[in-house]
Amino acid sequence: MKKLFVNTPKDVVAKLPRAEYQGRIVVVQSVEECRRAVRALSQSSILGFDSETRPNFKKGRMHKVALIQICDDTTCFLFRVNQFGLPIELVDLLSRTDILKVGLSLKDDFQQLRSRQAFTPGGFIDLQQTAKDMGLQDMSLQKLYANFCGERISKSAQLTNWEADVLTPAQKSYAAFDAYACLRLYHEMGRLQQTGQFSLVESAI
Repeated sequence: MKKLFVNTPKDVVAKLPRAEYQGRIVVVQSVEECRRAVRALSQSSILGFDSETRPNFKKGRMHKVALIQICDDTTCFLFRVNQFGLPIELVDLLSRTDILKVGLSLKDDFQQLRSRQAFTPGGFIDLQQTAKDMGLQDMSLQKLYANFCGERISKSAQLTNWEADVLTPAQKSYAAFDAYACLRLYHEMGRLQQTGQFSLVESAI
């Protein structure tokens, strides 16, 4: 029986081992590379999804989505859409209903992506709704991943420049893991929902 915190304590998260992405990372920087990446991803029925935007430190200034991360079980593709926009192949993948995409707080992602190009998302599942359905209240990726998978996601690269000419190794690892974490969470949440082998606790014991 797995115990899940309704609200995951910060001190519990801090004590967990740090999560590390072990898969392959492919940085996509052109339309042709995007086409090849979409063909590879289209072979999977379930994908992890996330996006990154350059942080805004000035009031009233907004940046567009700079990076879209999409992963299967072995590889994460980092689409640098600040460099080549949203090609039709990538829009089609995000719109397909026959390929499941799982992410977190998707409403915000969609709103920011539409500032680049209008499209209708298809086949998406928001894990925050899944967590809510299971009786949880903490909805951040870091808290959910700690709760379900027993590892701590480092957020040190979150507020870095995602429009930089070259992404650092830390940025690439952080971005890839966020998409992979959504995919792993989807499988673990589904397993527990199916088996019912979990209980909720209010605080650390």
